[in-house]
This record gives sequence, structure tokens and C-alpha cells, in this order.
Amino acid sequence: MIIKTFIEPPIDNNNYLLIDEKTKEAALVDCSAVDDSILEELDDNGATLKYIFLTHGHFDHIAGIRPNPDIKIFMHKADLGWLNKVNNFMPMFGMPEMSIPQIDHFVEDEEIIKLGETDIKVIHTPGHTQGGVCYYADGSLFSGDTIFRECVGRCDLEGGDFNQIVESIENKIFTLPPETVIYPGHGSRTTVEWEKEHNKFL
Repeated sequence: MIIKTFIEPPIDNNNYLLIDEKTKEAALVDCSAVDDSILEELDDNGATLKYIFLTHGHFDHIAGIRPNPDIKIFMHKADLGWLNKVNNFMPMFGMPEMSIPQIDHFVEDEEIIKLGETDIKVIHTPGHTQGGVCYYADGSLFSGDTIFRECVGRCDLEGGDFNQIVESIENKIFTLPPETVIYPGHGSRTTVEWEKEHNKFL
């Protein structure tokens, strides 16, 4: 699987383009901004974007979504409330209001999504939000705002719960192989092994 990282405004979100090397089917993990470089990357690889996988419903992870019947949007149902309030937050960051996207599929814990010949596992990790999920494939975990390098997602917003996020990380993320590479929603990559040893919040 090919993984490409795009750092997007307004608050430097990491969006990840995943491309199945055999079928050239592609998915975008989170969609923070309209980014022509993602389209160029798809063209360069002869790939077709089929899915957008949302890690949660906060505005900075969904602000770049535009209606396209050929691209299916996946999210956990518990974050619909955040999705529906997206335009309460966009003006605060000088961004225009957006059309609230329709979710085509509500993911569930341990569900397997097929991206070409690549299996992508959904891991429900509530704590930052109640509908927060990670996506796991080929030894890589796309963690959204659940865990960062030596840090965890904030839990002071509606639906946040610090004890819950710690439980999600310890019981779900830390059970993955230690060499698993974590691709967070903000900041630099890390690994399960590193976070077990160095994350002061856990």
C-alpha cells in the first residue's frame, strides 16, 4: 500500500492518501482542505479515489469534503452531532460555510473495509469524541486525534472523556504489534512501541 501525507490548513491536519498498489483504488483518511496536490498524486499513480475515511467529526477533519457521487464517505455514527455542527466552527477560522456531507456508510468496531486487495480494519477508539475511530492496514495505524507522538487527543470538548481515551489506547492500540507505525491527525509519525515507553499521559 502506498501512503502519502498532506498537511492541510487551517491547523496543520495530516490527511493520508492510501493507494492499493495492485488495483490503484485509493482512499483519503480525513479531508481537511481542497488540495490539488492530492489530485496530482492520484494522477501520477493512475489511481482513483473511491473513499474518504473520517476518523471523527470535528470540522478540521472534514472541511475539504465536496459532493461527489463517485466518492463514498465513511464515519462512525456517534459523531453525527459534530458533523451537523460543522458550520458553527468554520467562521471562527476564517473559512466559508460548507454543505454538510452525507455519510454513505457508518463504520463499526472491527469492521473490515476492502480497498482493492488491502484489508483496512476499523478500530473504535472513543475518548476524543464518542465516534472516534482509527484505521489499521498493513502494519500502519491512522489514529486521527486519538493518539499523537508522546501525547493524546484533547478531551475537554463535548463528548470527550480522558479515562475513556486512555482505555481506548491501552486496550486497543497498545495491543497492536509494537512495530506498528502510527500516523496521527496532527504532528509526526510514531510507533506503538515508542508510545508505550514514552507517552507520559498513559
